[in-house]
Amino acid sequence: MNPSRYYVRNGAMHPAGKTKGSAMTDRKGSLEDRLKRLDAELAERRGKDEAGTAADARASESRKGYAVAMKLSSEFVAAVIVGALLGYLLDHFAGTGPWGMIILLLLGFCAGVLNVMRAAGLVASPHPVDRLAGRDPGGRDGSGKTDGA
Repeated sequence: MNPSRYYVRNGAMHPAGKTKGSAMTDRKGSLEDRLKRLDAELAERRGKDEAGTAADARASESRKGYAVAMKLSSEFVAAVIVGALLGYLLDHFAGTGPWGMIILLLLGFCAGVLNVMRAAGLVASPHPVDRLAGRDPGGRDGSGKTDGA
């Protein structure tokens, strides 16, 4: 290939001695080849993107699981710490010995378990209207009497 007989135009080498009409057909052929290569590359990348999208979905689900686990564990630990702190303060200021700490630590543990069960959906929280009215969901008011009696 003699370099003086060719010129480069739009990234493709063309013979220098061709007429304008034949150069146009070569150019169209070159564009069609480039278009086919571009389509092939795009199809290959789309295939990789679909595989990447599935991996991203699995990673997203995994992150959601870690987030829920962190939320539940932090709620539980916080309830136990608050119960222990309140028990310590009660013992310190009231002089009740270790009993305030023991009782409020156990109450904090129970509150933590209840919060985790509510957040996990195992225990339903009372309806807000019943909670504000002082009634339980069974239809009784705070005095223990039923509505009909």
